[in-house]
Amino acid sequence: MGSMSDKASGLANEAIGKAKQGIGKTVGSEKMKGEGAAQEIKGDVQKAVGDAKAAVKDVAKKAAEAADENL
Repeated sequence: MGSMSDKASGLANEAIGKAKQGIGKTVGSEKMKGEGAAQEIKGDVQKAVGDAKAAVKDVAKKAAEAADENL
């Protein structure tokens, strides 16, 4: 996946996770609250992966530009 799709998936998983936690709290389901918390964490990780990929891509681009300037 690219950085943008990782970030988008992360945001979606965070939102779904928060919704599951809210529903679990409302209906008194510890299982659903736990699943929601896990999905929210998964979203956080996906966003972090997307951010890392974007940072690596940016560094590579800047390195390539610097190399081109030195030619």
